[in-house]
Amino acid sequence: MPDFASPPLLQIRGLKTWYPVKTGVLARTVGFVRAVDGVDIDLHRGETLGIVGESGCGKSTLARSILRLEKPREGSIFLNGRNVLALRGASLRAYRRTVQVVFQDPHASLNPRHTVQELITEAMLVHGLINREQRREAAISLLADVGLPGDILDRYPHAFSGGQRQRLCIARALALGPQLLICDEAVSALDLSVRAQVLNLLEDLKAKHGLSYLFITHDIGVVQHIADRIAVMCHGKIVETGPSRDVLQSPVHPYTQLLLRAVPRIGVPLPEDQSDENNGLLAAVSS
Repeated sequence: MPDFASPPLLQIRGLKTWYPVKTGVLARTVGFVRAVDGVDIDLHRGETLGIVGESGCGKSTLARSILRLEKPREGSIFLNGRNVLALRGASLRAYRRTVQVVFQDPHASLNPRHTVQELITEAMLVHGLINREQRREAAISLLADVGLPGDILDRYPHAFSGGQRQRLCIARALALGPQLLICDEAVSALDLSVRAQVLNLLEDLKAKHGLSYLFITHDIGVVQHIADRIAVMCHGKIVETGPSRDVLQSPVHPYTQLLLRAVPRIGVPLPEDQSDENNGLLAAVSS
């Protein structure tokens, strides 16, 4: 269960990550793409916070900023009370162990030239958590955590389905014993049945390892299943946040209402006047 009584595990204030727009022979900066533009987020221990929004709203840039893969222009990121943006050297290396990520495309995330054993234990060797003699045993334990057999250690990523590859990515993310796992559209590339299996696996791993999740998705149904709280993102800003039930059943912001109206409902005809109402909501969001 989320620990809302203690200070947040992750605290973000006023985060801005902008990309310069350059033009001309001298590549002068003429403007900025405000991918993340003043985001405030609290994530508590044991909590799953769902970040929801359409493609291009800044969700993945937010994740990359937290991971220190992008350099924010302004703002602060604190994990366990430590300023993440000020970390250097050994402190930054330790931070890499604390926060791990599962990306959207498991095929692109796995080196095709490495075996399963190499893929999921390489980071453990780099950080000195195991030696080469312990590598096989550690890999078998990680595979068991994600529901894969131990006899696949010498196989390569091309031999597996999309769902199995994503399980390998999750095993690799768990290898360093993180506190926070960022799932960036982690199930959007999977079939519906496999998607449900992976979501259930993430729930089990959260309980087993005491993880916190920042779960990024455009799929309302996914966050409804897994998230304790939801933050809705639009044009680089968080426009609405709250417990999942409240946001989904009683949305306040026009953009949240628009997202919910866009969810297909089988067998429920769309009222004739709803398109005009949606256009009005869209105008309210854009203004």
